[in-house]
Amino acid sequence: MYEPYKIKVVEPLPITTRAQREQALRAAGYNLFGLRAADVTIDLLTDSGTAAMSQDQWAALMRGDESYAGARSWHRFLDVVTETFGFPHVIPAHQGRAAERLLFGALLPTASGHTVPSNAHFDTTKGNLEVLGVSARDLPCAEAADPAKAAPFKGNIDLDALRDLLAGSRPVPLVMLTVTNNAAGGQPVSMANIAATAALAHEAGVPFYLDACRIAENAYFIQQRESGYEHTSIADIVRHMCSHADGITFSAKKDGLANIGGFLATRDEQLAARARQLCVVSEGYPTYGGLAGRDLEAIAVGLREVLDADYLRHRIDSTAFLVAELQARGIPMVLPAGGHAAYIDAAAFLPHLPLLQYPAQALLGEIYLEGGVRGAELGTVTFGLDGTTGHEQPAAWELVRLALPRRVYTRSHLAYVADTIGAVYQRRHGIRGLRITEQPLVMRNFTARFAPATTSVDTAAPKVYQGT
Repeated sequence: MYEPYKIKVVEPLPITTRAQREQALRAAGYNLFGLRAADVTIDLLTDSGTAAMSQDQWAALMRGDESYAGARSWHRFLDVVTETFGFPHVIPAHQGRAAERLLFGALLPTASGHTVPSNAHFDTTKGNLEVLGVSARDLPCAEAADPAKAAPFKGNIDLDALRDLLAGSRPVPLVMLTVTNNAAGGQPVSMANIAATAALAHEAGVPFYLDACRIAENAYFIQQRESGYEHTSIADIVRHMCSHADGITFSAKKDGLANIGGFLATRDEQLAARARQLCVVSEGYPTYGGLAGRDLEAIAVGLREVLDADYLRHRIDSTAFLVAELQARGIPMVLPAGGHAAYIDAAAFLPHLPLLQYPAQALLGEIYLEGGVRGAELGTVTFGLDGTTGHEQPAAWELVRLALPRRVYTRSHLAYVADTIGAVYQRRHGIRGLRITEQPLVMRNFTARFAPATTSVDTAAPKVYQGT
């Protein structure tokens, strides 16, 4: 499908040499988060906050009311959020991880030693739980174990495993589902799985929350793949998903089509009151939550635009195009194509590397060196270290994520990405692994530093520092 928009403003791309990229990668400690944006040609590190805003969003910025409390912008934002998701209590925050912190701080203030299950927690959710001493437990469905298996809803939670966990002796104060399932290849969660998860949680007397930052994309997959929803609007599917939940955390930097912002929305009046107090302490007054009035305006417009069927069709088709181009070059991919990103199976791409030499992280560096393309690691670096115990083991998946910023890159850009990775694949047998030289215990993927492994068994202990 062609882009359902035309280009009004352009930004030049940085074009670098291989020598420049080699120097930049060494200076960054082989962690692509440490690169300067000026050293990156095509930036697929994240789809979070990297969208191109529409003309209506830019126009809405001029309506921003910067009053400290009760601004007009807050009320416009509140009206759209409550209409879209159906929750009576909304607490804004500067982004999704801040909304997670508000939820966990209000619900789990003394939950050390507890477990919070999910289909697969993403890195910020996992980190926010672990700093509270809570174990983040992933319960992906069986189909998710095979990256190449083309099942329609590989983002689902394993309901039998959830039932067993809820019946066990370890306290479970909360159940979460991430839609779409970012850590497991951007795969969607079915409405049936959402409803069944909610039923199990509520039977156990446990609240059920959605990590809903890509809920519109998930709703599109439900419309396309789940029987009974073929003729249901995206907006109605979103509301139906939320009807099963006690609340959501939301990053407006994804399906809000904005560059900053997020919120916690809930049915629980008492939890909302506690969260608002935490908001005052850490984010700001509860009618702005760390955001400018103009940010609230941009999110309000973006939440309406993201439900457009033409936008979503092009969004999902773009990801499928990149996956197909990579498959055509022999690259092992997570299938079927997900919503916001193409995922390379790095363990299959580099089978000669031990998982504790971080194949996905090593592959990221080689892709950047080849063509200035930046992606993200979703493997053992991100998910292999337990921040509550310090124990490391290989993660369930060893993936390179190529996240597509919304309304930013064209198909010719994506074809260049595929050509770049295809060239790396041709020389894959000579790629060396990495070892970590220093790291924090929580959310190490953002700031850990690496060096090339000197032997096939080089896993020297890294320097550990406190903080995230």
